[in-house]
Amino acid sequence: MKKITFAGLLFAGICGFGNPAMFAQDNTSKAAAADVINSDSVLDRQFLVLRKDIRSVRKQTIAATLTLTDDEAPKFWPVYEQYSDELEKITDIRLALIEEYAEEYGNLTDEEADSLVGRWLDTDTAVDQLRQKYVPILRKVLPGKKAATFFQLDRQLGMTVDIRLTSRLPLMQGRG
Repeated sequence: MKKITFAGLLFAGICGFGNPAMFAQDNTSKAAAADVINSDSVLDRQFLVLRKDIRSVRKQTIAATLTLTDDEAPKFWPVYEQYSDELEKITDIRLALIEEYAEEYGNLTDEEADSLVGRWLDTDTAVDQLRQKYVPILRKVLPGKKAATFFQLDRQLGMTVDIRLTSRLPLMQGRG
């Protein structure tokens, strides 16, 4: 099997935003995706752009959806940036795990697979803990409904990225 690149996985997973057909994959489309995910230089550059765009789109979505007063906005955005920076550190770990998986795809031992699953679950826990940490922080700058709205949006956006990204990863067991 051809080597799957990290940037290729990320690109293939994220470029499908807004395209529900990407969820319904048959074996042919999965094989085609594996073939597409091999052009390192182009996809690596696209990965860098997409990663920056994802952060920008998240912020734009929150700005367009979360109605802030003139008093709330200057208090909220610095907290949001701090939260976003901390979230990005967790995302970096997730992306490193995906890169590790891509580099070792087809050659993982059971122990390595267990390790990847455990570390991925640790990132899920870290995101939950980060959100819990920021509930009281955001409540100092936003009323309860607006803080809750922020966390709803954050969770929706995070889940969308996760679904798009992980739905494009080939299954660890493969098709023997």
